[in-house]
Amino acid sequence: MITDIKRLSGLQKVAILFNILGEGLSITLLKELTKTDIRKVRAVARDMDSVSFKVKKQVIEQYYYSFVSEKFQAEEGSEDEPKKPFAFLEELTDEQLISMVLPEDTRVKAIVMAQVDQEKRSKVLERLGPEEKGRVLIEMGTLDEVPLEAVVSVASELQEKSHFLPKTVDFSRGGGKDVADILGEMDPDDESKYLEAISREAPLLAEEIKKYHLKWDDIFEFFPDNIIRDLMNSVELDLIAMSMKGMDEEVVTRVKNNLPQKKQAMYEPVEGAVSKREVDNARKGIVQAAKQMEKDGAFKLEDFIGGGEMVE
Repeated sequence: MITDIKRLSGLQKVAILFNILGEGLSITLLKELTKTDIRKVRAVARDMDSVSFKVKKQVIEQYYYSFVSEKFQAEEGSEDEPKKPFAFLEELTDEQLISMVLPEDTRVKAIVMAQVDQEKRSKVLERLGPEEKGRVLIEMGTLDEVPLEAVVSVASELQEKSHFLPKTVDFSRGGGKDVADILGEMDPDDESKYLEAISREAPLLAEEIKKYHLKWDDIFEFFPDNIIRDLMNSVELDLIAMSMKGMDEEVVTRVKNNLPQKKQAMYEPVEGAVSKREVDNARKGIVQAAKQMEKDGAFKLEDFIGGGEMVE
């Protein structure tokens, strides 16, 4: 075991530094190292004996003041003003932060995770594999071993990289609402088929879809009479009559009872055979009218379909 720093060459000291800080962080700090130098350091590190904690501490102390970033020094304000080298992280969106951090080595990831709030930290950690996440958490617990100037230098390097991050754009990421809208455009048979398939393959997505997806039968299963009354008064009487074709008498009676007396008197059931498409289109028209009511703020679908309390 090496116990005397005086016995170490310059390459050996750098090799110890690589061991303590990690190769990625060390290369960031020692910008003057060439590829040849790095290969030499790796070779020395492989052949070195174990090093005592005291010697490691002395090596760190020797390099301590040489790690200050020139850029950070140039941008310093008054001596009394507290330095916030990671303040730029607050201006990054979650996706920009993730994009910047993921390619970095474990030590740098840990340094960044220690600077951001819990919400951003969680979002980044969710993108890491179990093993990498564990390594980052361990590194976070030992960051007090990293010299302050090394941390500041990391901040300066990352800030420089942040200038080259792509700008975020507003675009849809799909999700339950978008899928619900697509299902609502299908004919009832396909709608049921795909919803059943989603419920089997992705039950959590199916639960999310239910918050936004309104089916014909849901109107009479979940909506209270006051909503049905307003809904039926917003559509033509002929559309109501066609939509009631083939429905249980109980449902037909409920709909008629929620019509104004004048419309009740004028209501005539559709007699004889009609195409399934005509009935489906009539029902789809009433469903669309219900969705428009929700969009206008008459009610929130998730209050009924999502398990909320119904109010008469």
